[in-house]
Amino acid sequence: MNPVVHFEMPAEDNARVKKFYEDVFGWQMTQMGDEMGNYLLAGTTPVDENRMPLNKGAINGGFYKKGRDGTIPHVVISVDNLSESMEAVKKAGGNVQGEPMDIPGIGKFIMFKDTEDNRVGMLQPKSM
Repeated sequence: MNPVVHFEMPAEDNARVKKFYEDVFGWQMTQMGDEMGNYLLAGTTPVDENRMPLNKGAINGGFYKKGRDGTIPHVVISVDNLSESMEAVKKAGGNVQGEPMDIPGIGKFIMFKDTEDNRVGMLQPKSM
């Protein structure tokens, strides 16, 4: 099985959402710069030296600018081979969105829409 490894939610105000999740849940929030689209990482569980969660089944996530990439939360699924998984999505009636992008230190990533029009991410981690 290919596990869910990341969640993403939209946000209008990164400072506000950072404070909220730190105060309420104790998450470790890390603001990225312009080169990463001002993405706000949400650390919800400890990770190892490869940034993989130490607690089985736990995932980390992040917040993207509301409106730029949508307004609905979505999940990211880890896959062994992004090219093969993109073809499987198409063959099953899904729609791959754009071209794969390299996320430095993380791996190759792409969004797709499933047969129900849900936006979902796929990630081929660098370590695979």
